[in-house]
Amino acid sequence: MRFEPDLSTTYICVDLEASGPVPSLYNMVSIGGVEVKFDGARHVRGREFYLELQPVCDGFDPHAMSIHGISEEHLRANGMPVKEAMQAISDWVQETVPAGHRALFVGHNAPFDWMYTAWYFAWAGIKNPFGYNALDTKALTMGVHRLPWGRCNKEELLALYPSLTAPRPEDVHNALADAQFQADILIALLDDKTSSS
Repeated sequence: MRFEPDLSTTYICVDLEASGPVPSLYNMVSIGGVEVKFDGARHVRGREFYLELQPVCDGFDPHAMSIHGISEEHLRANGMPVKEAMQAISDWVQETVPAGHRALFVGHNAPFDWMYTAWYFAWAGIKNPFGYNALDTKALTMGVHRLPWGRCNKEELLALYPSLTAPRPEDVHNALADAQFQADILIALLDDKTSSS
């Protein structure tokens, strides 16, 4: 199934790392985003951003911190102040998305990433440029391939789409590398780059 291109939408694939499961009690540690647009023939990657953020609270779950490997000390010393970071993301979206288009937030398990992103925009007092809409590529995979939720993971997608390349082991849980991979997943799903569908 090849999707009809949505010429009024610019997809923004977002991934983030956090210090725990929910915002307000825990922190967004890093966030990466990748534009996906239609070039007239197919969907392609476009502009990117990556930021690491200063903590806004004292919640740091040891397991969550071990996943991404960015220390609290590094974030306090080198992270961008949150209001500046969220304004930078808002500005990036405005510069990236053409006039008359909407920016559609895309995630692989979008509820987690959108929840954190929306909360951080609200905390910073900045309008969320993505609004209340998000596209989840796990759910999209369910629909395209008629798979149960439990099989709509990245490993299954790598098997379904030989054109996909997973991030290098050292880049797994890097927010930008994961956003780039998610962008490639979205492109594969939208452009139907497999004969197994």
